[in-house]
Amino acid sequence: MRIVTLNVNGIRSAARKGFYRWLAGQRADVVCLQEIKAQEADLDATMRAPKGYFAAFSHAEKKGYAGVALYSRRRPDAVIEGFGSREFDPEGRYLEARFGKLAVVSLYLPSGSSGPHRQASKYRFLDEFLPHLKKLRRARREVVLCGDWNIAHKEIDLKNWRANQKNSGFLPEERAWLTKVFDEAGLVDVFRRLNDKPEQYTWWSNRGQAWAKNVGWRIDYQIATPGIAAKARRESIYKKGRFSDHAPLAIDYDIEWPPQ
Repeated sequence: MRIVTLNVNGIRSAARKGFYRWLAGQRADVVCLQEIKAQEADLDATMRAPKGYFAAFSHAEKKGYAGVALYSRRRPDAVIEGFGSREFDPEGRYLEARFGKLAVVSLYLPSGSSGPHRQASKYRFLDEFLPHLKKLRRARREVVLCGDWNIAHKEIDLKNWRANQKNSGFLPEERAWLTKVFDEAGLVDVFRRLNDKPEQYTWWSNRGQAWAKNVGWRIDYQIATPGIAAKARRESIYKKGRFSDHAPLAIDYDIEWPPQ
């Protein structure tokens, strides 16, 4: 089973840059997109449902903002939009699709980089979301949470870590929260289970020559329950083409599709 996740930074922009042509050759079973920045009426036929895929969306109420999508080669048994947050569910940040005993989530955590008010909002999200993660862990279901978590966990996960210790995305409180996701909630950073090398990034600033010099951050994850994490076999970050300021992260799991 192949799962691909990508923050598209605008689904229409990614489409113009060739994302759907690339996707057609990926043989992905589940595709999770974040920051689609579109309403239902903005989507063309390919965006609504690429050939061979079932599609689900959680659009933000605010136009041109956030929003997540999920494509799958099998119709899910159930689709859950939101995680029960009065503040954050209207922003289109959580979409869960269930397939038998497996759930895949397309997830977009808030960014705090635009100012203190947004960082405060991000902390409120983290406080609300950790109990939900623990609840998912207790359920009798394997779960893969895919998306832009907007946090680099360790020094290895961004190029200029020393200069970013007081910046959103690498603040001590954020990193400690992500440690709780792994240690308290018992979830697994699947990419790092397979690849412990430095300079493995999924996002690059548009300023300077960050992309050309690979001055990036690893803030896009597939975070999973231990059972399915143990079945991960291959990971790849696609960098031969660019559809966004993020790169697609693909992971292959040694389970049959569709899962039972």
